[in-house]
Amino acid sequence: MAENLSLQNFDWDAYEAEQQGSKNEVETQKYDNTLNTIKDNEVVEGTVMAINKREVVVNVGYKSDGIVPAAEFRYNPDLKVGDKVEVFIQSQEDKKGQLVLSHKEARTARSWERVNEAFNNNEIVTGYIKWRSKGGMIVDVFGMEAFLPGSQIDVKPVRDYDMFVGKTMEFKIVKLNPDFRNVVVSHKALIEAELEAQRKEIISRLEKGQVLEGTVKNITTYGVFIDLGGVDGLIHITDLSWGRVSDPKEVVALDQKINVVILDFDEEKKRIALGLKQLTPHPWDALDANLKVGDKVHGKVVVMADYGAFVEVAPGVEGLIHVSEMSWSQHLRSAQDFMKVGDEVEAVILTLDREERKMSLGIKQLKADPWETIEQKYPVGSKHVAKVRNFTNFGVFVEIEEGVDGLIHISDLSWTKKIKHPSEFTQIGADIDVMVLEIDKENRRLSLGHKQLEDNPWDVFETVFTVGSIHEGTIIEMLDKGAVVSLPYGVEGFATPKHLVKEDGTQAQLNEKLQFKVIEFNKDAKRIILSHSRIFEDAAKAEEKAEKKAKKQNNKKEETVIIQNQAASTTLGDIDALAALKLQLEGKK
Repeated sequence: MAENLSLQNFDWDAYEAEQQGSKNEVETQKYDNTLNTIKDNEVVEGTVMAINKREVVVNVGYKSDGIVPAAEFRYNPDLKVGDKVEVFIQSQEDKKGQLVLSHKEARTARSWERVNEAFNNNEIVTGYIKWRSKGGMIVDVFGMEAFLPGSQIDVKPVRDYDMFVGKTMEFKIVKLNPDFRNVVVSHKALIEAELEAQRKEIISRLEKGQVLEGTVKNITTYGVFIDLGGVDGLIHITDLSWGRVSDPKEVVALDQKINVVILDFDEEKKRIALGLKQLTPHPWDALDANLKVGDKVHGKVVVMADYGAFVEVAPGVEGLIHVSEMSWSQHLRSAQDFMKVGDEVEAVILTLDREERKMSLGIKQLKADPWETIEQKYPVGSKHVAKVRNFTNFGVFVEIEEGVDGLIHISDLSWTKKIKHPSEFTQIGADIDVMVLEIDKENRRLSLGHKQLEDNPWDVFETVFTVGSIHEGTIIEMLDKGAVVSLPYGVEGFATPKHLVKEDGTQAQLNEKLQFKVIEFNKDAKRIILSHSRIFEDAAKAEEKAEKKAKKQNNKKEETVIIQNQAASTTLGDIDALAALKLQLEGKK
């Protein structure tokens, strides 16, 4: 009965709650036992449960899922729900009780190990190009920043690096630096292996003369590289056009598709020589058949040299104008004095060899030869103005007009001056008055004179500088054999050393002004010989002569006085003796 009363008073609600709590604890314990045991700061594998633009939900077998920023998976645009990924446990619970994960840190923790593994196994890896740097790009590989050189992006030259930023590509790890943990990757290396097989196949099918279509891959100063579909060939600049090409860009453009012909190839060195101009007929074959020597042609100067100019009279057809055919002048001049590259010129065909594909041209033939009428235009004795062109030791070469040259001999420059070199008298490029003295039509040369334009002053000098005349002069030059003396009227004389001795016995010096006596005058040789010492030597001789004459006269007077004295003192007896003395004196006379 007591037992029944206790059962009636039992709190069944509390009992059920207690039993349910115990059951929940057991269930919770069982659930907890099924969860992974995780620790902070460790790397675990998880499963992608959901993906949106901002976050990726990852289940690591914990009681709650973790959230990873979607930006950490941008290297892998193919990520999808169900993929297995590694994550780093940053915190089991944040303020919101959320499991905090990082895929980036997980990759970083494992990256160097995986990079080395991929390098050693020659593995192809996937990387995300983050940004452009100097000389290349920065690529995210396994969470590490690797360097992609610009030359390793593609087998083709890259003209726009920015277009690769943000792209995910496959790479091969080509270099590691363990000390600095530097990684260098290449995308080009993956392509080259495939291209090598294509290249061998293409080269094996090549034949000389074969025409292929290609794409302009690169343009250099020396030629154009053509992509033939996995193998490159070169069109040298000389094979781009039959005409002269200064810049290949004048003929082709990048990425342009063109037909080319195979000129030669080397399987071992993988060199393929291509041609573009060979696809068109040679311009010489299309040259007007009626063109002949003597015809006039128009053209453009394409190349200049000292010896002449090459003129393109038609695309690929050139003729040479030698410098000697540019002017009737005989002076040695450069072709650049007459024309320059780009000039449009008219010329006459001098020679034409179609087999050798050579042509020589001339422009002086467009003008009349001035030597054909030289006697009429420049007769002997006519006066003209000429231009000084060149000097020699013996004279001056001048040009009266283009093609008409002449020589002024050094002796025909001046009547009075002793000229050692023409540069003392005139200068190159100066104008000079001349008179035609002689015409040599065969050798195309005129003998000219300058002094002949004036009267010969030596006709007058002959009356002024007579032998024995004395003039004031200045010593202007000292030589071993004597001195050159400047005299009045611009004439010069010469005195030997013995004639330069002064009265005191010293020698006359340069720039000294003295009196000189003319001891020789030669009109034909234009020579005046002078002496300073003769002035006082002749004076001394004259004085000595005068003294002798005076002495002789004195002796004569003394004899007369003696006779007179004897006559005065004589006697008649001495008359006979006096008479005898007179006869004696007269006999002496």
